[in-house]
Amino acid sequence: MAGDITPEYVLGQLEKEQLFPFYLFYGPSEFRVERVLNRIRQSYIPEEARDFNLHIFYGARPNQGEKANPADILDTAQSLPFMSQRRLIIVRRTENFLDTDLEGFVPYLDDPLETTCLIFVSSKPDFRKKFYRKIRDSGRAVNFRRLYDNQVVPWIKNTAEELGFTIETQACDYLIEIVGNRLIDLYSELEKLYLRYGKTTVGVEQVKEIAIYSRIYTIFELMDQISLKRPVQSLLSLNRFLEEEDRTAPLRFVGMLNRQIGLLWQTKSIMKAGGETAGLARKLRVQPFVASKLVKQSKKWSTDDLERALKLLHHADGLLKSDAYEHLILENLVMSLCMPVSSQLTAER
Repeated sequence: MAGDITPEYVLGQLEKEQLFPFYLFYGPSEFRVERVLNRIRQSYIPEEARDFNLHIFYGARPNQGEKANPADILDTAQSLPFMSQRRLIIVRRTENFLDTDLEGFVPYLDDPLETTCLIFVSSKPDFRKKFYRKIRDSGRAVNFRRLYDNQVVPWIKNTAEELGFTIETQACDYLIEIVGNRLIDLYSELEKLYLRYGKTTVGVEQVKEIAIYSRIYTIFELMDQISLKRPVQSLLSLNRFLEEEDRTAPLRFVGMLNRQIGLLWQTKSIMKAGGETAGLARKLRVQPFVASKLVKQSKKWSTDDLERALKLLHHADGLLKSDAYEHLILENLVMSLCMPVSSQLTAER
């Protein structure tokens, strides 16, 4: 939103020890909110003084009807810090306060205590209300929006640097492919990479080595092996996938495979029309690393292969829903997909 500041701006202020007396943290990226709050908690108040100068209030406490008294929050905010130069107050679930409670904070916002940093956290701020509008008009509203697709790789690189290592761009793309773009999942994998490799440069092979123990990795590896028409490797990956997953695995496998065949078909059409890999990634809304793999894989498939694959998938889906022998159905499906159409026609005669 216009006039809002970014989390990065707040962290820059924190580095200079120049936080504003109050903020509103809001937006859908809860993970980013918690990371910034944690950075502030760790560095804004000296550890030996936190017991006296770090306070957390709730608009409503988790799983309880109890909520903090706004008067108590204001009394704390107006109190001078003890054994420290600063006091930090975090008010969570601000949206659960009554309108009259929120309006009670407005006079304080007009004349805040400079030694206090008061942070309101709200998942649903209503900027038509005087309280929220006052903070935004003061330039203290911080929007924790979700990152755009083109911001995820830079975020991964910056986060890796914060942890103490460097990660290559292609490795970032591969990590997004197998983990997705949820920051909390990406951060977890980055922590694993740092613990495994320490202060070094991480590439695709290192990411793959860590990811190979992930259930998420297995399904993507399975899609790759089938797309490259490697029957033995495909069957090994299929068996591992079925061993690791629950009863819904067969239908999810068919769903993922249906998506993969669709991507291969689109890739083949786009490249045949003179498209390039860079443009392909944008059109398919996949990472450049994935687009490069699809170009290579699509060369293994003719139009007849792809048409037959869709028919095989439809047939397998019907058999699975009739409670037939799931493992046998999927093995036959994989073997059929990995064979060229000409070989299948010969076998059927």
